[in-house]
Amino acid sequence: MTYQCFDFELSDKIAHLRFKRPDSMNTMQPVFFRELSAILRQLQQEAAARVLILSSTGKHFTAGMALDVFTSGSFSLDDQQATGRANIGLVLQDMHQCFNQLEALRMPVIAAIQGGCIGGGVDLVCATDIRLASQDAFFCIQEINIGMTADLGTLQRLPKLIPEGIVHEMAYTGRRLPAGRAMAVGLVNEVFDTQEEMLAAALQMATEIAAKPPIAIWGSKQAIHYARDHSTHDALQQMSWLQSGIWQSSNLLEAFMAKQQGRATQFADLAPLKPFTDAAYTLK
Repeated sequence: MTYQCFDFELSDKIAHLRFKRPDSMNTMQPVFFRELSAILRQLQQEAAARVLILSSTGKHFTAGMALDVFTSGSFSLDDQQATGRANIGLVLQDMHQCFNQLEALRMPVIAAIQGGCIGGGVDLVCATDIRLASQDAFFCIQEINIGMTADLGTLQRLPKLIPEGIVHEMAYTGRRLPAGRAMAVGLVNEVFDTQEEMLAAALQMATEIAAKPPIAIWGSKQAIHYARDHSTHDALQQMSWLQSGIWQSSNLLEAFMAKQQGRATQFADLAPLKPFTDAAYTLK
């Protein structure tokens, strides 16, 4: 399938989603959210991939939201009366859902970031699991520079990734956080000299993840996210329930046998999901 905003490929259990509008600095419009949501839904349901890499093209990863969306007349937010303002929240929730899908994906997501990751780009990468950056990368909560508060997840997710004081600094000043400092505060895992080196590292990491049992990877992601948002006591209780559901002795045996025999492991994929609303059902 051809997309306006993305190139998408799936090979060796690794999905790669690449932003492909460098002339527009890979800005985000309604079609961006629509296509991203559809791709993520496909990945979630079909379970054909075990890891997703997000990367981009051109000078910048993404310049964030395309501001002409709100001035072109094709879409507008009515702030002149209470009934119109009430709908703004519902529009935002609709946009939130796309990045929530990214965070909830049944596989790890690796973001490979070059150049500017601005505004909505920060919202997006905060919903990923692992962030790699090239040396020229920087992060900017751009919204404050155009007179608004960031509203698509940065202010909710970023304080759980880096020290709160750094978030305050970025959110209040609109300053850029360069790649080196981003790694120092824990936003990115590693910084590379070039985009090519970064993408090679992302692919290598994805290959390692794809060789592990998908059910254990999914369980790890569930446990990490739950522990982030709950007390240690509650997270340990959740872990006991989670392990009860995903424990599979055959995976331990397969890992042991593969090592003994000097071969690659072979683990079952996650089962595809069929939405309840898509079920064939005849009214009686």
